[in-house]
Amino acid sequence: MTQDAILNIGKDSLTEEFISAAEEALEARELIKISVLKNCDDDLRAIAEAIAEHTDSEVVQVIGRKIVLYRQARNPENRKIKLK
Repeated sequence: MTQDAILNIGKDSLTEEFISAAEEALEARELIKISVLKNCDDDLRAIAEAIAEHTDSEVVQVIGRKIVLYRQARNPENRKIKLK
């Protein structure tokens, strides 16, 4: 996946603000990449599953310190990228 990470998880790990940002990003883009910084000591797979659970999304992949999530937009008009 060539898309850049649009969200970063740091030492605070998951917060309500991060989950809200992930919700907004998923609604706008449907497919997002999240970068987990080195100062986050939590298990990446556990973080990915927790985000997916809170956002009703699916974990596409966890590679290295990157997480990719997908969720179809609930309102297609909110998509940042319009499909034909």
